[in-house]
Amino acid sequence: MKKIALLFLLISFLVSTAFTALADIRLPAIIGDHMVLQQNSDCKLWGWCEPTESITVKCSWDTATYTAKGTSGAKWQLTIKTPKAGGPFTIALNGNNKILLEDVLVGEVWDCSGQSNMEMSVGWGVKQSVADIDAATNQNIHFFHVPKLTADNPQEDIKGKWMVCSPEEARRFSLVGYYFGQKLQQTLNVPVGLINASWGGTPAETWTNKNVIDSLPALSGAAAKLKPANGWPVSPGITYNAMIYPITNYNIAGVIWYQGESNVGTANTYEQLFHIMITSWRAAWQKDLPFYFVQIAPFEGYGPNNSSSILREQQTKTLGVPNTGMIVISDLVDDVKDIHPKNKKDVGLRLADMALTKTYGMVNLPHQYPMYKSMSIEKTKVKIVFTNADKGLMMKGDTLNGFYIAGADKIFVPAQAKIVGNTVVVSNKNIKEPVAVRFGFTSASMPNLFSKEGLPANLFRTDDWDDVSTAK
Repeated sequence: MKKIALLFLLISFLVSTAFTALADIRLPAIIGDHMVLQQNSDCKLWGWCEPTESITVKCSWDTATYTAKGTSGAKWQLTIKTPKAGGPFTIALNGNNKILLEDVLVGEVWDCSGQSNMEMSVGWGVKQSVADIDAATNQNIHFFHVPKLTADNPQEDIKGKWMVCSPEEARRFSLVGYYFGQKLQQTLNVPVGLINASWGGTPAETWTNKNVIDSLPALSGAAAKLKPANGWPVSPGITYNAMIYPITNYNIAGVIWYQGESNVGTANTYEQLFHIMITSWRAAWQKDLPFYFVQIAPFEGYGPNNSSSILREQQTKTLGVPNTGMIVISDLVDDVKDIHPKNKKDVGLRLADMALTKTYGMVNLPHQYPMYKSMSIEKTKVKIVFTNADKGLMMKGDTLNGFYIAGADKIFVPAQAKIVGNTVVVSNKNIKEPVAVRFGFTSASMPNLFSKEGLPANLFRTDDWDDVSTAK
């Protein structure tokens, strides 16, 4: 009889313990110690709990008490107001259990996404960044690294945790993201939180809501042409579902993006795809997020056709989407036979200059790249007018390169080019009646035309021909 009573007590204890554990407040991985919250804004806190459980939250930066009650779906959510940048703070959560979040900073939070050139860390053999990363101790920069995951449906949580910037943590973090965040932190003098959600080799389709792609024949047709690969996914939506959707409740300042290499084979639909991706992310975050992206770099391996140039052209057209910006990096390539340029520092700094100017209102930072505006034919010469060249243009080197000119026969030949203020005059003695000009419109072209501020001119073509040939 005594044994039965003891057994009953043990079972009761275990059931009670299990019930209590299930009733505990639980938080998603993105909410935890060392997190950085977006300053001067409404920030959501959320998680899981016992249905009807009462939850209170107190933040050490003010005296307010925030409350929530568990839903029938065993979830809770509330919104807190964050102060101007500062910290460290604590956040106390009370329900059936108590949680104290420590070393919480308030500042600027950015998502860093894309494929391998965003994912690339110093461990990829980037020797020129070793000294910078060895010195990367900064209590005011915190990292959240999203592990590589896929899912067929949108997920509510991810794995990972916030980490304080140290050489050890920086060595495995995105170099582009680190340099971007470091300049923001130093210039704005506020804490910076960086979320790295990137995966080498992934096409933009995987980062875009599948339902949107399926609803548009051109995009679903292009997605069907993507070839399965060993090492990265290609199915629409599956990295968005697992790596982006779970953090869309988390308030961020904006997104930096470096991707496009895996979409060269379907370049003609990239503008529409990228536009839809940006729009769907903004809808998920319920915020008009600034979206600053990197134009893919010159790479010989794309081959002799113009697919990679068309992809860059499509990226340029995406600038028609409000609150976006593109940096050009045709001058930052050390080896055109390598799809992974090693100079990630200047890429991150150029993105930071873009954000500091367009998002934070700073002035006198170079962030505008010379862009084709118009052409006029003057007898045997063509005058090209550029925007973003108010202070004029310059070349690096003795001879201006990257320009090609063609007549009605659509055969492009190298052109002689001369800078005149913010224009370039192009000609070839064998082309008596010029019709079209192209600039930097080959896979590995690294032109030497720059603004006086030192930023490279963007590629362009004045024609829309498909059936062209280029004389060597």
